[in-house]
Amino acid sequence: MGKFLGGARGRKIELQQKEYAYKAITQAKKEGCSLKKACDLIGISIRTYQRWKSAGTLEDKRKDVPRKPANKLSEQERKKILSICNSETFKELSPNKIVPMLADRGRYIASESTFYRVLREAGQLTHRQRSKPKTYSKPKHYRASGPNQIWSWDITYLPTLIQGMFFYLYMYIDIYSRKIVGWEVYSEQKSDLATKVLNRALLCENITGQGLVIHSDNGKPMKGSSMLATMQNLGIVPSFSRPHVSDDNPYIESLFKTVKYCPEYPCRFSSLEEARNWCLEFVNWYNFKHYHSKIKFVTPEQRHLGLDIEILAKRKDVYKKARSKHPERWSGNIRNWDPILSVDLNPKAKQHLKKVA
Repeated sequence: MGKFLGGARGRKIELQQKEYAYKAITQAKKEGCSLKKACDLIGISIRTYQRWKSAGTLEDKRKDVPRKPANKLSEQERKKILSICNSETFKELSPNKIVPMLADRGRYIASESTFYRVLREAGQLTHRQRSKPKTYSKPKHYRASGPNQIWSWDITYLPTLIQGMFFYLYMYIDIYSRKIVGWEVYSEQKSDLATKVLNRALLCENITGQGLVIHSDNGKPMKGSSMLATMQNLGIVPSFSRPHVSDDNPYIESLFKTVKYCPEYPCRFSSLEEARNWCLEFVNWYNFKHYHSKIKFVTPEQRHLGLDIEILAKRKDVYKKARSKHPERWSGNIRNWDPILSVDLNPKAKQHLKKVA
């Protein structure tokens, strides 16, 4: 008989070979050959034969064995999809338009995802029109080395007792100190209302706004005519996030999370006055009592006034004295209480770096 599957141990055996080997061993056993002898002649182990027999099928059931999908496209079908996409009618259209248009003509070739996959594998998944594809560059990288150099602002919803009705919290934050420099609650979103909050914040901080960078997203109040005109007149530098990219405006988003997850935050507000009173208490707590984890656990007001340098230096002395008193309790250096000297806006940008004086 010879070793038909010689060296088969440890490698994949085709289904046709398995069928031949199984029949040959079974026939050899009927003619009086021992199972061990028959398996050795074929080139498989007794355990393999027993596994085939107990499973009731010769198909490989192992999950890590590569299999050909039953619904895999044939080469002819792939060529047909490419031919349709490159035809005069559809050569400038994307699959999400081609597939519905084919359906309107009573034809279904494949799904949109299949069209995209075939184009990608053929190296044709590119912009299919003569116009240039729309791109969004990452916002410029600014660095604040002190307060009132870079502000960030946004508007968040405050639910009311009436389903679908909201109040709107306008907030401006200094990204260097994390201090809330301006805020107000209104019953609507408008650019001129945001401008009022901005002007009030500039007065409270006693600055003109010249050279100040203010970052926001691309909402209508942010790009309204009154807001842009005010910023231009005051010499404020506008900065905007990319559309639908919340990571470009992380400081204000983090602040809104602190607002919404505050233990005293009510689920809903019964009136505009109640919302304003609660926000007033929150801002006072946040600015003057909240030990912020991102500025070495000092309050935003302390850092805004430059008091964090002295506070952190005293903490360092306390830790040094504690280590000198009981050095055996310290396996390494004391905790890092060095002040944070600068804060970046959109720090991943490697170009257009601009330090705000």
